[in-house]
Amino acid sequence: MDESEFASWWTRASKRVEKTHHKGLNTLIILGAWTLWKHRNTGVFERASPNIQTALTNLKLEAQLWVFTAARGLSEIGLGRLFSQG
Repeated sequence: MDESEFASWWTRASKRVEKTHHKGLNTLIILGAWTLWKHRNTGVFERASPNIQTALTNLKLEAQLWVFTAARGLSEIGLGRLFSQG
């Protein structure tokens, strides 16, 4: 997926959620991209094998930190409850 496809997908996704949830969705998308970037760098620079479970665990841990620090909108879309369940 190139930049324009990602941007188009992001725009379409934003149109599908209530306006009150836009900040949460945008924050979640940025968090997901950040997590994937860090996971990719671990593979490149530390020669770790890609692992979806590791990436999802890292996403969950990072999201917990972002919710804890009151990241814009994540709590409003329910991630606080989702990630606090273990």
